[in-house]
Amino acid sequence: MRWIWIDKFLEFRSREFARAVKNLTLAEEHLHDHFPGYPVMPASLMIEGLAQTGGILVGEASGFTEKVVLAKIPKAEFFGIATVGDQLIYEVTLLDLRAEGAIVEGKVLLRGELLAEVEIVFAFLDKSRAQQLFGDKNFVFTPQMLGILDMARASGVAKSSSQPS
Repeated sequence: MRWIWIDKFLEFRSREFARAVKNLTLAEEHLHDHFPGYPVMPASLMIEGLAQTGGILVGEASGFTEKVVLAKIPKAEFFGIATVGDQLIYEVTLLDLRAEGAIVEGKVLLRGELLAEVEIVFAFLDKSRAQQLFGDKNFVFTPQMLGILDMARASGVAKSSSQPS
């Protein structure tokens, strides 16, 4: 099973920027264990939410033809905690897009305040090697993951680079 750590896109500008939301609720089992009696969203899962937001932004730039994987996190700073009932806003800006991968700057906002800053480096898997290992199956951009972007497109939130802002 694959977990999706964003609920929906609030804004999506192709090859530039994405803003997504994550609502924290007791319906999520991981919050019952981290920490018992005081449920706190793990920092690693906030990073994963940013990575999923950024990964879709990076993947969409190539029409989802690349298998985009998180390669490195050169910077991650956290300035507080988020708990049940909070709503996190993930903002990701595409800093660099190259043939071998991409770099994004991510921010987590809580009630309009900066909760975390993260830099994420993505790599594109070598196509011939990925084909040998995984075949044509796109294990990165599953139908469930792409459904979040489809909802944003249907609501008019997602703008391609050819659409006016």
